[in-house]
Amino acid sequence: MTSEAEMAAEEGYIYSPPTFPSTPCSIHLGVQAGSMRRGSDVLSTSGGRMRERGRNRSWLLSSIITVNVLILGIALVSGSVFNNIKINAIDLQIFLIVLVILTTAWMLYYTIYTSREDHAVLYKDSHAGPVWLRGGLVLFGICSLIMDVFKIANYVGYLHCDSAVKIVFPAVQSVFILVQTYFLWLHAKDCVQLQRNITRCGLMLTLSTNLMLWMAAVTEESIHQTVVPPEEGNSTHSYDIRAPGGYSSCNCSHSACAILEKAYYYLYPFNIEYSLFASAMAYVMWKNVGRLVDEHNHHSLHFHLKDVLVGPVVGLVMLVAGLGTFVIYKVDVEKGDPGKRDTALMIHYVMNTVAVTLMSVSTVAGCAIYRLDQRDHVSGKNPTRSLDVGLLIGASIGQFTICYFTIVAVVGTGALGHLNALNLAVSLLTVIQLCLQNIFIIEGLHREPFHEDMHRASVFTNPYVLQAQAHRDIHNLPGTFMETKLSPALTVHSMHVAPSGSPLPQRHRLTWKRRALKEICAFLLLCNILLWIMPAFGARPQFDNTIGAEFYEFTMWVTVVNIGLPFGIFYRMHSVASLFEVFLTS
Repeated sequence: MTSEAEMAAEEGYIYSPPTFPSTPCSIHLGVQAGSMRRGSDVLSTSGGRMRERGRNRSWLLSSIITVNVLILGIALVSGSVFNNIKINAIDLQIFLIVLVILTTAWMLYYTIYTSREDHAVLYKDSHAGPVWLRGGLVLFGICSLIMDVFKIANYVGYLHCDSAVKIVFPAVQSVFILVQTYFLWLHAKDCVQLQRNITRCGLMLTLSTNLMLWMAAVTEESIHQTVVPPEEGNSTHSYDIRAPGGYSSCNCSHSACAILEKAYYYLYPFNIEYSLFASAMAYVMWKNVGRLVDEHNHHSLHFHLKDVLVGPVVGLVMLVAGLGTFVIYKVDVEKGDPGKRDTALMIHYVMNTVAVTLMSVSTVAGCAIYRLDQRDHVSGKNPTRSLDVGLLIGASIGQFTICYFTIVAVVGTGALGHLNALNLAVSLLTVIQLCLQNIFIIEGLHREPFHEDMHRASVFTNPYVLQAQAHRDIHNLPGTFMETKLSPALTVHSMHVAPSGSPLPQRHRLTWKRRALKEICAFLLLCNILLWIMPAFGARPQFDNTIGAEFYEFTMWVTVVNIGLPFGIFYRMHSVASLFEVFLTS
């Protein structure tokens, strides 16, 4: 095959020779038709191999782009944090501006191209980009836009003595957020069939840009939250670890700078989650490029709290109580009084102990119900489900890391005092809760929804794998039709012919298993929101309790916490999204 033919195969322009059914008119014609069918099968197999090679090449190219962008970005982020002379935050922001402009240009090109080409997107993946996920993206995007506005207003006050790049970057990022939110809202379900190579590279560029924005935001927020212990003879204060003296000679020209700076730092968690949501949706789109999706199987899942009461009520009680203890913790810790700090830490540890204990008991009950559940496990490839499971396990590693480092530090020092005992208990219980919750969520994601018609496949890569089932369905037809090769469309439709006279589906009351699962999911969802809010908005017991810094030394401990904690925060928000999906399918 020539390179032009391989390119055409990758872009979907494969010529499919016709097939001829055998007829009783002539033995010679029947033999000739059979020979042509065998030749067609050989060509079809060859075309499939060409498409596979083309897809692998485009995957490799787009992956190379991602790796290079991310590694270069990591180097710039690391240099801007620990070196304020050679590489600073301005250099990093220039790099991000270039990425954002390129990604925005590609998204605009994609939107215009697909709107003009009728055959660019022939299929939609019903599992990708559900409305609640896109709604969350819009909410986090709005908060990110407000953050950028506050940043611009704040940096205007430093324009006389600082670089204008600090104003340009949030302005460009706000345009990027608007374009990307519109792009993902419209195209998150697309399975692109044309310009696959360009689309895969563009989606990987989008993924890389969002990950770089996430990395930069996490680094900036972690530096802001990191409390550097004072040296001997100095007063207790926290300062930016990038500036050796802790203070800047550039003063703001208006009085609102301090308020604006505090305001936009409180919006950083939403901006961080926005970047991660967009990264996940871009990855699913990348996996769906060139996929063939059966549009005839879409389970209509609606959110309602009918017959569900205990889980939401107990979850709301835990959420309100947790927010109250969090406010007490923040106020008392910021006062700097050691006695009030220890009391606030004790309240915080007790609240977390109660929360993770109840969550662990709930997940054990949920896993037991799954043992009694008769629903089938889902079959077929689903990039959305695979990504959810991968992110769930991968993000939990950050929380596992902090917990195990804390356990070793507390046990190594003898677990002296009530605070250290509570710290040890919270860490151990959190490890148990993470393991149980991962099992519960993964099991729920791999179960078919409670639906009258739950045996139909929804996404498949090669439609010909369904032909065996189709042939069994028509085994009573004449031999002439049995010998004819079925088209993928006929095969798919033949799988969904409902028997005539079948009754319409009726809504019934929830069974006790369904109700129990929904109660558990609602409770776990609200508790995970609580455990996301506390660290996302500034709770740092890892620094307020000095045992970790004393045992591992401050530099190592701050590295462990500032790397593990962002993943732990993302784990809680991703668990909320996954639990909501399990709630709907239950």
